[in-house]
Amino acid sequence: MSLYAVRMDVAIPDDLDPQIRAETIAREKAYSQDLQRSGEWVHIWRCAGQYSNISIFDVPDNERLHEILWGLPLFKYMTMDVTPLATHPSDIRA
Repeated sequence: MSLYAVRMDVAIPDDLDPQIRAETIAREKAYSQDLQRSGEWVHIWRCAGQYSNISIFDVPDNERLHEILWGLPLFKYMTMDVTPLATHPSDIRA
């Protein structure tokens, strides 16, 4: 398995129909919670004061991460920064 840190910044257009907005956000929440339950979406933290999060994924490879990210219902309203993670030599748990 490989770990990735992903920062997701969301910018939903102000003129998006409120019902579509609410439905999309609800689908996003269900999708992310299913992935959290499966163990692939390991952590999710809100960036205080922003419509952003930093998440940690534990997936087999780049292709799986790509599949997950493209499947996000809010994907078309996001910009993302993906960082592959590696064990640090000073980590006492390593």
